[in-house]
Amino acid sequence: MKKLTALKKTGQGLLGMSFITGALLSGCQQNDRDQQSPNIIMFMVDDMGWQDTSVPFWKDSTKFNKRYHTPNMEKLAEEGVKFTQAYACAVCSPTRVSLISGMNAARHRVTNWTLKRNASNDRPHPSLNLPQWNVNGPQPTDSIENSVHITPLPKILQDHGYYTVHSGKAHWGAIGTPAENPINLGFDVNIAGHAAGGPGSFLGEKNYSAQWRNGGTQWDVPGLEKYHGTDTYLTEALTIEAIKALQKPVSQRQPFYLYMAHYAVHVPIEKDKRFIQKYLDKGLDETEAAYASMIEGMDKSLGDLMTFLDKNNLTENTIILFMSDNGGLSAHARGGEAHTHNRPLASGKGAAYEGGIRVPMLAKWPGVTKPASFCETPVIIEDFFPTILEMAGIHNPETVQTVDGKSFIRLLKNQKSKDFDRPLFWHYPNKWGGEGPGIGTTSSIRKGDWKLVYWYKDQKKELFNLREDIGEKYDLSAGYPEKTAELSADLGSYLRRVEAQRPSFKVSGKPVPWPDEVLQSVTAQ
Repeated sequence: MKKLTALKKTGQGLLGMSFITGALLSGCQQNDRDQQSPNIIMFMVDDMGWQDTSVPFWKDSTKFNKRYHTPNMEKLAEEGVKFTQAYACAVCSPTRVSLISGMNAARHRVTNWTLKRNASNDRPHPSLNLPQWNVNGPQPTDSIENSVHITPLPKILQDHGYYTVHSGKAHWGAIGTPAENPINLGFDVNIAGHAAGGPGSFLGEKNYSAQWRNGGTQWDVPGLEKYHGTDTYLTEALTIEAIKALQKPVSQRQPFYLYMAHYAVHVPIEKDKRFIQKYLDKGLDETEAAYASMIEGMDKSLGDLMTFLDKNNLTENTIILFMSDNGGLSAHARGGEAHTHNRPLASGKGAAYEGGIRVPMLAKWPGVTKPASFCETPVIIEDFFPTILEMAGIHNPETVQTVDGKSFIRLLKNQKSKDFDRPLFWHYPNKWGGEGPGIGTTSSIRKGDWKLVYWYKDQKKELFNLREDIGEKYDLSAGYPEKTAELSADLGSYLRRVEAQRPSFKVSGKPVPWPDEVLQSVTAQ
């Protein structure tokens, strides 16, 4: 990938002559690509924990795997490859920006969730001034303040002959910016995507609106008025509309990219009455049973898409990628509201610990992936950008951004790749709304089996060996000072190299030291 000098653009009127040229070229390429190019479905779930499925992603099947019923995920795992160490960011917008740009969050600086233009959603920190991050999200133009200018993944696919469909949660650009509308990021069709990161309601009876609970209109799901007043659950409506949208490229023998981005299983936790009773019969309380029904409704969507592929003889030429945008919203993160637990992983959404960032991932590429296989090599969300482009036969496209991700196609083929002998980085110089273990203002690194978490509030460092201690129960920093220093140096060097932002102290106004500027791990306060 190349980093180009950004050309100045004006207004919100999309993307400049380079994109127009790309669109003209794509028409010449399309006929040659119809037969060879695979269709690609990127199936993204919101706030789904690593154990929120009947598919085990650990060496052992847990009680949570036995709780949930996800037969279509099971089928996908049986037909493809299961990634047991797949990572996202700790909250949603950073993950989604990394997917669409190929950048690590430390570089793109959309480090917390977005909504209103030029407004930060950081909660006040008692001792730190938090940095000014890119609150307006990624943009297809460099004329928007507090944003990161990108060449979006769907736009590249569109320019190379793909019909691009977005269905569900967008949550990229803030209200009043171009990227609020997925069409401006390269999608031919936008179904129900806008600036908000959660639905007002999942219930058609409530018009998918938050007004019934005095939540205002900014959370109302747009474009689904035909389902208002019906008993159609939001997950089902999004799936129906996505399948309708695919009729056009299928009839025209055009390859398609479907970004099936469900609002499920984000709050509000509202029962899907099609599936709720079995979980109540198991003895789950109302909240946990409702959450389980949402999981099963999501899984039905996956099954409906696979059935559509089968009926249209598309299965053998369609890639399916399954991912969650962060860990499950744990009881610790919501003041005791329990509906997902993430165990054996520690904590959940918003946390630097594994429960916040390790997520379920599945991939099926007929003729490429070995059925019922698994991959233990760690991958991270920005890797999807170059992987999807390589799947589409698009090599080294010009982008205005530097791409950090690495294609994991060799891993899909069960081949080793030196590209993955690398450290992984997470950067969250923000304060999310939740409280609990690992939830705070942190940067972290994983290198091999070792993981270091650096806390900006008190410069404490925690060191874990994930192979021996997947639950991050034992801080080894005092016993392994050399390893702590090594990872601190790697983390500090990386953050400076990508020009990451960091907090400053309220008392002095001075920036908090980088992790390698702190000579030793300090005692927790």
